[in-house]
Amino acid sequence: MLRVGKMTDYGIVLMTCLARKDHTEMVAARDLATDMGLPQPTVSKLLKMLTQNKLLTSTRGVSGGYALARKPEDINLVEMIEAIEGPMSLTDCSSGGTCECDIQPACGLKTNWNYINQQLLSTLRGITLRGMTGSVAQDLKTMNQVSA
Repeated sequence: MLRVGKMTDYGIVLMTCLARKDHTEMVAARDLATDMGLPQPTVSKLLKMLTQNKLLTSTRGVSGGYALARKPEDINLVEMIEAIEGPMSLTDCSSGGTCECDIQPACGLKTNWNYINQQLLSTLRGITLRGMTGSVAQDLKTMNQVSA
């Protein structure tokens, strides 16, 4: 089963919460934790990861907190997932690196897995943080109209 991890899910929920505000508004980690009903250490860990990957900015001090580094329509789902889980690939042979699979010489599916992986990444890149705050279906419809 393909599944986004719980931490990634929570990270996207936090990003969506921030996207629903003015994208330059600073929000304290403790306020996000309270709003989302998540433990503060979990929220702090996620905010640190998202900041290190340049999806958020942080400011210390009394009026500090976290804000989106870019507009919600300029941040896509792949960026958010990879900020928490690392590079996305469905199989070892579609990761772009060397394939360490024991059956790779006899398998013959590397090209197919690469194609499928690229299609998935393309679709997820078409889903923006703005789309996650509303209708993902509308986001994808717009992407398909632009590429047609």
